[in-house]
Amino acid sequence: MINNIELLSIGDASLDVFITPTESDTLCQLNDKESFVCFSYGDKIPVKTLEISIGGNAANNAVGARRLGVKAAVVLSLGNDEIGNQIVDKLKSEKVNTTYVVQQPSTSSNYSNIISYAGERTIFTYKAPRSYAFPVQLPGTPWLYLTSMGDSFRPFYNRFVEWLKDNPETKLVFNPGSRQLRAGLDSIREVLSKSYIIYVNRKEAETLTGMESSQGKEKELLSALSGLGPKIPIVTDGGSGSFVFDGQRYLMAGILPVDPYERTGSGDSFGSGCLAALIRGKPLEEALIWGTVNAASVIGYTGSQRGLLRENELEVWLERARSSEVKVKEF
Repeated sequence: MINNIELLSIGDASLDVFITPTESDTLCQLNDKESFVCFSYGDKIPVKTLEISIGGNAANNAVGARRLGVKAAVVLSLGNDEIGNQIVDKLKSEKVNTTYVVQQPSTSSNYSNIISYAGERTIFTYKAPRSYAFPVQLPGTPWLYLTSMGDSFRPFYNRFVEWLKDNPETKLVFNPGSRQLRAGLDSIREVLSKSYIIYVNRKEAETLTGMESSQGKEKELLSALSGLGPKIPIVTDGGSGSFVFDGQRYLMAGILPVDPYERTGSGDSFGSGCLAALIRGKPLEEALIWGTVNAASVIGYTGSQRGLLRENELEVWLERARSSEVKVKEF
């Protein structure tokens, strides 16, 4: 293990700009089936708040785990631009190891513009066209988190699978992104087969398994995910909590009763909290609670990183979970 790295997060990072429009200037329809946030064409729309933060699944995971005491590093391919510089500076300020970050000349970095309304978000995301640089010397590490990349992810994933074959002691945690899911199961089948844990939400799990509706069929959904290779499939389901199969037991975790301010990064924060607990040797039941409280904190702030818990804040939130009777139970 090089540089005492406990967790290596591989994927993408971005600069995220959050805007909250004046509600009187939006034309909204919110219901259970279809929801729209609209603006009058050609108008200048007043904005109540503007916030800028660093995001992207790999960066969120590394920062979240690092704040909880895990020695984390990132593998990123960024543009050689001001956005890329800001991302690197932020990661360094969080004490995340950036040795394996590459800023490619004459390229731009990822950028997202997020419209917040009524506790939800609509995201305009720009994935810069690039080839992902596989590190010449990818360090051996006990845990590795692989997550979303842009459309040109396949060559990197292919090399990564070969690396895994030479490093079977590494526990792979896989969180596929939208582009990996759209590319189809065959494009990620080998990664799935070598995964120790997979984190997905219910809709993503249904996409991977081909189940059209899994409501009331959580055991079947988890078993189908496990059949693709991962030893421990973990599925998040928003306000319904999370459910897990560890190879023997089916577990379900509740949520903290908090009102969301903005939901960006809730899935990433759950994943980093849960993974940090496992890396620290905690049992799966406790890890699910760590993920739950981390997500509850994040949705109280704008952006995916501002509310990520630090070690000295964790016990207060765990006590909140206990007093709210948030439990993990078999089902």
